[in-house]
Amino acid sequence: MSPQLAAAYGACRNITRASAKNFKYAFLMLPAQKRDALCAVYAFMRHADDLSDEPGRTAAERRQKLDAWRDALHSAVAGHPTENPALLAAADTQRRFKIPIELFDQLVAGTEMDIAAEQPSGTAPAIHYRTFDDLRRYCYHVASVVGLISIRIFGYHDPEAEPLAERCGVAFQLTNIIRDVREDAAMSRVYLPEQDLARFGRSASDLAPARLSNGFQPQSFRPVLELEAERARELYRSADRLLPLIDAESRPALWVLVEIYRRLLEKIAARGYDVFSQRVSLSTTEKLSVLSRGFLRRLTA
Repeated sequence: MSPQLAAAYGACRNITRASAKNFKYAFLMLPAQKRDALCAVYAFMRHADDLSDEPGRTAAERRQKLDAWRDALHSAVAGHPTENPALLAAADTQRRFKIPIELFDQLVAGTEMDIAAEQPSGTAPAIHYRTFDDLRRYCYHVASVVGLISIRIFGYHDPEAEPLAERCGVAFQLTNIIRDVREDAAMSRVYLPEQDLARFGRSASDLAPARLSNGFQPQSFRPVLELEAERARELYRSADRLLPLIDAESRPALWVLVEIYRRLLEKIAARGYDVFSQRVSLSTTEKLSVLSRGFLRRLTA
């Protein structure tokens, strides 16, 4: 590995340590080469997310920047020089692990979907997915694709691993959506499906900032959040079937990641699905507890 490439991977590790609140714990379970590869993917994805949310830019400008970011990766994969460490490391990871470049394109497409979901500043939040199937297509682009990339780094031989990884990605994203309802609404984004809200007498207007700050009753959203949580639990069961299908040295990492997200979901449930009073997260101690069990699984594998 050239000094420039080694430095690029080092920069991606720093980005992951600083920003990946849950993923970084799972990455510690992996051999160095696989850990570095996932850090490169995370750094590429993190920059795409930042471009899609960049303040002071119009939607058209942010789409243009995302297109340029995607094209820059294609250029780096083709062998053209780049000084950007995330691009350099992601291109090396793509070649080393034979990851279809189309999966990186789909990651960028997922961030573009968030731009499309925006409402003008100051307007009431609007629903962007009518049915759960519509929401699931969004989850595929922003999370399942990450799973499909990750299992190529983990290593697998049975093609059944791919649909299972897709399902796990949807479970992770549903957990994020449940946790972030209030924060997303503040950005005029509502990911809960229109049909699900209507089923329990709720609507996007219930999440308008004025209502959330004036006598809002968190329990009014509990039924719809319970519905999404039960869907996530069913999807998490795919992880139990996926674990034996990936390389043994990678299984503890996947186990840690799934366990952290499952515990987060159950912590939300234990709070009665009140994700409005404060942001729900696992403490560092709770994550380290999961990590220690992951290390034990690696030692006894």
